[in-house]
Amino acid sequence: MNRTKEGRIPRIVVMGGGTGLSVMLRGLKEKPLDITAIVTVADDGGSSGILRNELQMPPPGDIRNVLTALADVEPLLSDMLSYRFSTGSGLAGHSLGNLILAAITDISGDFVTAVRELSRVFAVRGRVLPAAGQAVVLHAEMEDGSIITGESKIPEAQGKIKRIFLEPKEVEPLPEAVEAIRDADAILIGPGSLYTSIIPNLLVPKLAEAVLENTEAIKIFVCNVMTQPGETDDYTVSDHLQAVYDHVGHHLFDYVIVNDGEIPPQVQDFYAEKGAKPVQNDLDVVTSRGYKVIADTLVLFRRYLRHDADKLSHHIFQLVDNWILRKR
Repeated sequence: MNRTKEGRIPRIVVMGGGTGLSVMLRGLKEKPLDITAIVTVADDGGSSGILRNELQMPPPGDIRNVLTALADVEPLLSDMLSYRFSTGSGLAGHSLGNLILAAITDISGDFVTAVRELSRVFAVRGRVLPAAGQAVVLHAEMEDGSIITGESKIPEAQGKIKRIFLEPKEVEPLPEAVEAIRDADAILIGPGSLYTSIIPNLLVPKLAEAVLENTEAIKIFVCNVMTQPGETDDYTVSDHLQAVYDHVGHHLFDYVIVNDGEIPPQVQDFYAEKGAKPVQNDLDVVTSRGYKVIADTLVLFRRYLRHDADKLSHHIFQLVDNWILRKR
């Protein structure tokens, strides 16, 4: 690994939320990288939504997923964080990790402190930071002019999204998150739900500004493998990039990582029943817009289709390594 001029391992900031981010981080934590994960706080569904509403705290679900992915503990302890109660009045649907974060938040009076303390207990490799110290409300303006309120409600609307926006609009990010972005050697965005996990982080004004101001970092977008019903129906790779551009107003990325591996017909049929299909690789359009592309077979299929964390982290590691070498 090529260290930076200062002799330290490279600092990488990963921004997003949801399952895709967690899968990728399981691979990245095995590399000699100083990782900071900045995670969306717009979730309002399921266990996270209940705790958010009843305890007036930021939603813990995406944070808990990332903590679990980066934890350096026995598998049983990691499974414990993800354990979801299936029965019990008031308990059904809650994950234990969410309840632990809620308890530490109540004890300390601060969600950020709760995340920091749980990170310490579970020997997290890197830092996990909420995009803001408060919950935000996500709104979507649809192509027909209607406004949908709530992260969980947006995909259910089954319409075409024109834009999304946050309330409050001028939400303040954590100073540590801004500092991590400004000091990063690499900034990685995706994979995850485009409109409800990825772009919301970039709508926090000072986070987007910090990404743009750091001209020394390599900036990488990891594109989703499948479309998401109600969010990215029929989207191509370039459509994902255009959505980010439309919300930020700038060309953000140096590299785009995409899957070009064949997805078996039976897997496509399984996802088609849910309204999803493979994201089309219109790579000629992507490269014509100035993006460099890394394409490889990057998927695994068990119960669900997931990125191959080992192969994906290998490509990211190589890009960062080569970028630092060229800057010397």
